[in-house]
Amino acid sequence: MDIFKLQYRHEVQPWVRNGLKGFYRFFGLSILLFFFSVQAVNAQTRLLVLGDSLSAAYGLPTEQGWVALLQQKLDAQTKEIGEPILVVNASLSGETTSGGLQRLPALLKQHSPRYVMIELGANDALRGQNLQITQRNLARMIELSQQAGAKVWLLGIRLPTNYGPAYDAALGRVYSRLAEQYQVPLDPFFLEEVALDPDLMQDDALHPNAQAQPLILNRVWRLIENTLTTAD
Repeated sequence: MDIFKLQYRHEVQPWVRNGLKGFYRFFGLSILLFFFSVQAVNAQTRLLVLGDSLSAAYGLPTEQGWVALLQQKLDAQTKEIGEPILVVNASLSGETTSGGLQRLPALLKQHSPRYVMIELGANDALRGQNLQITQRNLARMIELSQQAGAKVWLLGIRLPTNYGPAYDAALGRVYSRLAEQYQVPLDPFFLEEVALDPDLMQDDALHPNAQAQPLILNRVWRLIENTLTTAD
């Protein structure tokens, strides 16, 4: 029995101790790698898209929407831009400027985006909302984003003809006033190249189909490319 204990102490115990040391080293290294990977992800430059169904790929698989295609294009353009950019799509179908304004502070805190793209106002107008409220909400979203250090882009929309030219023109002025007041790049009608083509719209005649999404992306890219490639 004493011989067995002696053999265990001299032959088995060192092996166990060495094994445990190796395990602890591996475990500690894994924790460090995980920590640094999380830090790297958190430090990645983010582009926040705050929109409605037009940016939420309504009626389509998410990966077919123009925002998902934007992520693909940014990945392909990393060398030209100078850094990878992660797109955070916070768009919701049915979203209004009031809803977007309520959600934005938490989104800014969570993601700390360098860029914010605001695509809201269509649902306000479709519901016949007072456009002064729409303008006030959009203005506050721009202010919050700029105060957080983000560069802002504004995507405007136009209304179906049955809403009348006066109301449609008033909505257009909301976007143009904000762009001028806050000096933010604006596309006054980012669906212009697809909205009047029935072959590029879904059956509801309000939402672009899958074939339209690359065209929308190309339009949006023209708005944001200069900012991205000349960023500090």
